[in-house]
Amino acid sequence: MSNTPKKTLNRRDFLWNVGGGLGGIALSNLLQREGHLAEASTVGETLGLHHPPKATRVIQLFMSGAASHVDTFDYKPELIKRHDQPFDVGEKIELFQSDPGTFFKSPWDWKQYGESGKWMSDLVPHLATCVDDMSFLHAMKATSNVHGPATFMQNSGFVLPGFPSMGAWVSYGLGKLTDNLPTFVVLPDTRGFAPNGPANWSAGFLPASTQGTLIRPERPDPIYDLFPPEDAFINAKSEEDTRDILRQFNEKHRGEREGDSRLDARIESYEMAARLQLSAPEALDITKESKATKELYGLDEEITHDFGRNCLIARRLLERGVRYVQVWSGADNGFPRRNWDSHEDIPKDHGEMGRSMDKPAAALLKDLKAHGMLEDTIVIWTTEFGRMPCRQGGIGRDHNPEAFTTWVAGGGFKGGTTYGASDAFGYKAEQDTTYCYDLHATIMHLLGIDHERLTFHHNGIDRRLTDVHGHIIKDILA
Repeated sequence: MSNTPKKTLNRRDFLWNVGGGLGGIALSNLLQREGHLAEASTVGETLGLHHPPKATRVIQLFMSGAASHVDTFDYKPELIKRHDQPFDVGEKIELFQSDPGTFFKSPWDWKQYGESGKWMSDLVPHLATCVDDMSFLHAMKATSNVHGPATFMQNSGFVLPGFPSMGAWVSYGLGKLTDNLPTFVVLPDTRGFAPNGPANWSAGFLPASTQGTLIRPERPDPIYDLFPPEDAFINAKSEEDTRDILRQFNEKHRGEREGDSRLDARIESYEMAARLQLSAPEALDITKESKATKELYGLDEEITHDFGRNCLIARRLLERGVRYVQVWSGADNGFPRRNWDSHEDIPKDHGEMGRSMDKPAAALLKDLKAHGMLEDTIVIWTTEFGRMPCRQGGIGRDHNPEAFTTWVAGGGFKGGTTYGASDAFGYKAEQDTTYCYDLHATIMHLLGIDHERLTFHHNGIDRRLTDVHGHIIKDILA
């Protein structure tokens, strides 16, 4: 008899191990709900996924405007030592809109945190308490130093418009977890859209139904036309009758135009809209959350209220079956600055943006963990590129696509880890360089998707999220 201890199977493991039986059918229904991976592989092989997933859902926190790595997560003692000396990294530097000034250390001090001893800036004291749940990528690079193309790249893997965002790919591949809420939801900054606007969460050439659904929780009508006008003649019976006759017309129209995903998406959107009239108000209603939870997210402070509310709502949406939620910090450029694009005044602009983001983002990690959701929820914190370790003008920083930091947590990532490194000043990725393709491939892997196999034939090419690139970053996997 073997002395090997028996492995206890959780529900997910059990369903995977029973193969193509009833458990397989159950898991296929649970994890896919109309996802297209079922068409790409046999149920007996992978139950519709390419391998067992570690995560089923994603929250992406996007810092629009380019958050500075050397002021948040990437500690550089040599930069501190060379503060105010002529900027010299041994090669000619061509910046976006300035000439290199002197070396410019962070205005914030740094301390070590957690069992991992991770150095974190005083700009992010709340996230600093979560370092043992976070994995840091310090050698991220972008291929553009212009906000629009670089933002496209982080979302879709391409610097050009017209390509599906990662949320759309996940929605396409895995499908629904619920019929009552959208699969992919976007919560924008209350001050406006980031560069590219809604194109950042576009379906591209994928079926139109996979695009992100925009929700503005701060508005009386958070989803356009969610509620009828107060003076409308509509009642429950007339609305039901109207939907029935529209359904008949739509089915006749669709039968004459097979293969037009725009029509399918439009029909589905109207049907979803009817369900949202019941499900969305409840999901967006945070009044029943405890006082302690609201304070955790910073809803009692003006500077953290908006981003905190959106992070809290993101958790509520995931609880109710939304698969992918994107939360934005920062809008398009304006004066005074309303994003992370701190060309003029790092202490002021990053100070405000950092304070508005830090407490809510840390609260999200802690709250997901307390609810038992972090283990199968991927949290991504990213931005389009970094900022230079030298002065622009007096106390600003110019764009830097050569190095920036992204961090991830939960959903199969190993906390308290760091992968890759920038040089001694934070100017250029130097060790284990990573691009969005590698991050996207790794996230898809944890969702049970082989990024090379989830494709869509478009204009004669089998397109995929990672184009012809992408390697799974195995060193940060649990």
